[in-house]
Amino acid sequence: MPVKRLICITREGSAHARACHGALPGWDVCVVEHPAAARKVLSQQHYGVGLLLDSSDSADDAELERFLHQHHHVRWVGVFDAHRLVQPALRELIAAHLVDFHTLPVDTLRLQHSLGHAHGMASMATRPALHDGALRVSHIDGASAAIARLRSHIDKIAAVDAPVLICGESGSGKELAAQEIHLRSPRATGPFIAINCAAMAPTLIHSELFGHERGAFTGAMRDKQGLLEAASGGSIFLDEIGDLPLDLQASLLRFLQERVIYRVGGTRTIAVDARVITATHVDLPQAVADGRFREDLYYRLSVFPIRVPALRERKEDLPLLTDLIFNKFASERSPQLKGVSREALQAMARYDWPGNVRELINRMRRAMVLAEHRLVMPEDLDLPGVGPICPNGVGLGTSRLSAERVAIGESLARSGNNISRAARELGVSRMTLYRLMAKHEISV
Repeated sequence: MPVKRLICITREGSAHARACHGALPGWDVCVVEHPAAARKVLSQQHYGVGLLLDSSDSADDAELERFLHQHHHVRWVGVFDAHRLVQPALRELIAAHLVDFHTLPVDTLRLQHSLGHAHGMASMATRPALHDGALRVSHIDGASAAIARLRSHIDKIAAVDAPVLICGESGSGKELAAQEIHLRSPRATGPFIAINCAAMAPTLIHSELFGHERGAFTGAMRDKQGLLEAASGGSIFLDEIGDLPLDLQASLLRFLQERVIYRVGGTRTIAVDARVITATHVDLPQAVADGRFREDLYYRLSVFPIRVPALRERKEDLPLLTDLIFNKFASERSPQLKGVSREALQAMARYDWPGNVRELINRMRRAMVLAEHRLVMPEDLDLPGVGPICPNGVGLGTSRLSAERVAIGESLARSGNNISRAARELGVSRMTLYRLMAKHEISV
């Protein structure tokens, strides 16, 4: 049996905590005095269950609410003085962040049952890859075959000090691939300089890339180092290289051939040791054919061409990416939001994601702020052109599940989250209701 882990927050010390929760064989219990100490512990280790032993000081409730919002993946159980439950702020905190609560004096057996139930719910929700930083060895998240192939290519080319051309649609993660190449290369300790060629005025790109000498033009009051010089010893990433003006393409080609640059207005050469990584979402061979891109530069840049797959080509990564986004932007979510529904994931899988991962991030962040349920639903994502599941057996089953979830949620709301009363209203046993709640990821 794996060890169950509990973090307990109390100002009264370990002895008081043990008196409340009693003997907990098989549990690893960590007792801290305040949320700040708990925050430090949780940044280093994962605890699935938390116990709050109330200090009876309502002045701490705002800090506690911020802490619980940040650590929403822990299943929290609270113990409070009964008179505190009339306070609206505390009642909202309990409803939004706790899976169960008790009043003093504590019924130790009931509290142990609550902790066991919280551990069971935490076990079903836990994805270890999200909690163990050591398991995330790449900036490129995903377990699909397309991403595994991309990682394999990066591993091979990172050690070879030659130009890399990264192709892929907008928002697919080309800069992340460039960062991964840099971090896995012998230049990892050097600088990584990124510049978007499409976002800069053509009149400024030359000066930004190559630098300028004092007096080279009006306003050049001093010598300025260019981005290529700044990247010496490391890598420079030129995003949207297809938008680079033709005159600058010639200067970049000269640098790739000779490894030296001239600053604007300068007469001396400056040696620069920087690896050039470029990216584009346009068809460069077609741009070459149209005369918009130099053929000799294209062949210089594409010594190692790699392609970042579009999100629609790796939809099996959607659950993992969605969880990562939910965790990263957890501080922005509405307080009652606990995760993403199965229906929302199914809707995501039916959508083609023209904006790729960038669009996924934006839609998830919007949904996390505007969602009115405990889980993100398909309508919160506002996916254009994605209708309901087809009316076959699968769609009917999904509709039935949705109706079941709604009925359980409404019954719990009417009963004030009293499991026994809700079970009687629904005509099922308490154990059956617990199973249905686990199935629909509903906690109270």
